[in-house]
Amino acid sequence: MAAAFAAALALALLVLAAMGAGEHGTVAALRATGRLSFLLFWPAYAGGALAKLFGPRLAPLARRTRSFGLSFAAAHLVHLGLVVWLYRIAARPPLSPDMFALFTVAAACTYLLALLSAPKLGNLAAGPAGRIVRTVGLECIAFAFLVDFVITPLRFGVRRPLEYLPFAILAILGALLRLTAAVRGPEPRRQPAQQ
Repeated sequence: MAAAFAAALALALLVLAAMGAGEHGTVAALRATGRLSFLLFWPAYAGGALAKLFGPRLAPLARRTRSFGLSFAAAHLVHLGLVVWLYRIAARPPLSPDMFALFTVAAACTYLLALLSAPKLGNLAAGPAGRIVRTVGLECIAFAFLVDFVITPLRFGVRRPLEYLPFAILAILGALLRLTAAVRGPEPRRQPAQQ
């Protein structure tokens, strides 16, 4: 978590130093930290589905989804700090009210899931209700990234599509992997060997 936060902070400071702390530089830093956050979120989101669909070789990834999720939450703090800064310096609100609401809910889901990953709180959210909360939270965060990397560029166009394409592919692929794993259902239990 500390390394993820430090990496996001260093990335933001580097971009702001190169491009300035005005709107233009802050937007560039937001793009950079958002992409870093997504790269940490993706294994937390799709790691379990990958292990389920492609076998035990990916089980170590599935066992580390919590670590990736907490690293994502730590790195995303820098991104959220930049959002606050942009709202403070921008001449007009940078997001429409509906986009602001979506990203606010996704941020709330991020830190709710981080809280629920603590051992004592996680025990309170165990069972089917906890799984529902975690699934809804993850899907909300994934949807916000999907809007950012796929829907918004398609709706408004982008000048440099290669900046979005790898992230758009990962966002769509992650959703497809999770859907496929959910449709496939739980792994059948192995019967004990007959003696």
